[in-house]
Amino acid sequence: MLSDIEIARAASPRPITDIARWLGIPHDAVHAYGPTKAKIALPYLNGLERDDGRLVLVTAISPTPAGEGKTTTTIGLGDALNRIGKKTLICLREPSLGPCFGVKGGAAGGGYAQVIPMEDINLHFTGDFAAIAAANNLLAALIDNHIYWGNALGIDSRRVSWRRVVDMNDRALRCITSSLGGVANGFPREDGFDIAVASEVMAIFCLATGLDDLVARLGRIVVAETRDRKPVTAKDLDADGAMSVLLKDALAPNLVQTLEGNPAFVHGGPFANIAHGCNSVIATRAGLKLGDFVVTEAGFGADLGAEKFFDIKCREAGLHPDAAVVVATARALKMHGGVARADLALENAAAVRAGAANLTRHLQNMRRFGVPCVVAINRFADDTDTELLEIEGAARAQGVAAFVCTHFADGSPGAEALAHHVVKLAESGEADFAPLYPDDRPLFEKIATIATEIYGAGEVVADKPIRDQLARYEAAGYRHVPICVAKTQYSFSTDPKLTGAPSDHVVSIREVRLAAGAGFVVAICGQIMTMPGLPRVPAAAAMHLDTEGNVVGLF
Repeated sequence: MLSDIEIARAASPRPITDIARWLGIPHDAVHAYGPTKAKIALPYLNGLERDDGRLVLVTAISPTPAGEGKTTTTIGLGDALNRIGKKTLICLREPSLGPCFGVKGGAAGGGYAQVIPMEDINLHFTGDFAAIAAANNLLAALIDNHIYWGNALGIDSRRVSWRRVVDMNDRALRCITSSLGGVANGFPREDGFDIAVASEVMAIFCLATGLDDLVARLGRIVVAETRDRKPVTAKDLDADGAMSVLLKDALAPNLVQTLEGNPAFVHGGPFANIAHGCNSVIATRAGLKLGDFVVTEAGFGADLGAEKFFDIKCREAGLHPDAAVVVATARALKMHGGVARADLALENAAAVRAGAANLTRHLQNMRRFGVPCVVAINRFADDTDTELLEIEGAARAQGVAAFVCTHFADGSPGAEALAHHVVKLAESGEADFAPLYPDDRPLFEKIATIATEIYGAGEVVADKPIRDQLARYEAAGYRHVPICVAKTQYSFSTDPKLTGAPSDHVVSIREVRLAAGAGFVVAICGQIMTMPGLPRVPAAAAMHLDTEGNVVGLF
């Protein structure tokens, strides 16, 4: 059996200019990065006036080491929709280098449902993440430089909240002391790094509707406070203009293709466990103008990815999704039902039935947003018919159809039945989308609403300093913004070991951060880190170049 990377290398991609031409994009709007990837000029996209196509979200059950295949299903469904005559674009996030070299490996789909060029997408692609990190770190440098040269704004160096970033998992950088080495190097202070995809610049990049909106959002970033607790913004430091210069080219969406030659925008990439987990608004809106359907994904399980897609991205961008797909696998549901990873190859319908409580909770949550959904069962080779019938039964009990999909092995034919049902749902007019909570609800109540109604929590706790901080945010005019919860992706709770569908657990808020430019408040829960670490044996240990210069071990 061929590996994912071998399948990708065996493909014969079409010139990216042909993909763009099929979409109706003129040659002068296609800025090629070699023969198989390109950026599409923003002025052209801004001038598109046709009605929007249908928007379909692909989300999933809570992830496990057994694998769910959300990105693979997104690609397979997009290919299948094109196969049945629906002009469809796929909108995905760009992978971060940190997980590629850490636990996850590549993130461009798998089997015969991939986007290519797979190696480029997983590694440096078109340089978007480098631009985001550079803009973030320029702002960090300007803060320390301002303090060094007299501190006219009166920044309290103890209350600098802006952190530096790097696109790599590096636990040693979580907490550092900067500016050591004497007077010439500035004033020593505690500092730290986040992974680049957790930067507010990434969130802004993915929520901005254009260059003007990008500049305005960058200017609103709160980077520090003065001694009397007044906020200091990037605009106060005259940083917004220079940051936008670094981001200007990156903001144009990246066009690539699937193995079957169908168009895909791969653009932006905030994590869903520590950020809002969606690709760029610009790419999604462009897809809706260029095609009949857009299939997009949101990170990790629906409790994180789908909730943030609905409550942050759709709210901010005025998007109205028409249908949702919840991806499940028998293997993952067996793990949620208590089976050890080493025993997943053994048939265990009872464990699938027990683990299906996780799927049921996610389907019930979808109903809260008014978006009709369908279950895609991503079939593995060792799944049995008895196990798959258990998943279909769990979905049916919630009034939801389920389709066994084999796009990993068979490409678009393996998701054709799913595609027909998605079209039926999206064109039915059944969708009546609404966010989970209104804008004017107090911030802590918004957190509590997410925790109780989506996570099944019995209680939300936060120490007085955190509640006081939320009150200060509201007093400063931020009561109307949505919440971005940072928590483990492995559980509805904040404990990654509580699999299945735990109820009445306690959600503890460890810290809150204002992302004024992005337009949300981050609530950090449990032991979640905004700078991940590498595992005992990182994926990097298996990567090298062969004698012909090909990458080995990426996926």
